[in-house]
Amino acid sequence: MMAQIQQEKDRLDLAPKKFNMWLFIFTSFMFFAALTSGFIVYVGGRGHGLSLILPNVFIYSTAVIMTSSVTLFLASRAAKRLQFGKQRLFLWLTFALGAAFFALQIYGWYILTYKMSIYFSNPNASQSFVYVFTGMHLIHIIAGLLLILNTLAGSYRNKPQVINLYKMEMSSIFWHFVDIIWIYLYVFLLLNQY
Repeated sequence: MMAQIQQEKDRLDLAPKKFNMWLFIFTSFMFFAALTSGFIVYVGGRGHGLSLILPNVFIYSTAVIMTSSVTLFLASRAAKRLQFGKQRLFLWLTFALGAAFFALQIYGWYILTYKMSIYFSNPNASQSFVYVFTGMHLIHIIAGLLLILNTLAGSYRNKPQVINLYKMEMSSIFWHFVDIIWIYLYVFLLLNQY
C-alpha cells in the first residue's frame, strides 16, 4: 500500500516537469520557425536561395537520426514491458546514432568550409544560414544526448518504474522533436538550394 502511494506521489510530482518540457519544445519550435522566417525574408528581396548544393553527408545524417528515433521507440517499448536489458541496449544504440549524427554534421561543416569554400562569415549571408540552422540544431542534439545518458544512468540504478518510464518519456519527447526539426530544416534547405 505504501509503495502504491509513493508511486502515485512520484507520478504527480513529475507532471509539472513534463509540462515544462512541452513549453521548451514549443519555444524551440518557435525559435526554428523564426530562423527560417528570417531566411525567407533575407533571400526574398534578393531572388535567390543558398546558391549552393548541400553536401551528400546531410542525407546520411538524416537517415542516421531517423534510425535513432526507431531505436528510442524500441527502448521505450522495452521499458514498458520491463525488459530492462533491451531498454539499455536500444538506449545505447540511440546514443551512438546521435553521436554519429553529430559527427556527420561536423563533417558536413568541414565539406562546406574546406571543399566548397563556404564560410560562416560569407558575403552571401544566405549561405551563413546553413551554419546557423545546423549549429542551433546541434546544440539541441547535445541536450538530447545528455537526456539519453541521464535515462541510461537511471536504468542502471534500481529506480522505481514510474521514474524509469518518466525519464524514457522525457527523452523520447525531446529526441523525436529534435528528429522532426532536423527533417524540417533539411527539407527547407533542400528547397532553397538555388
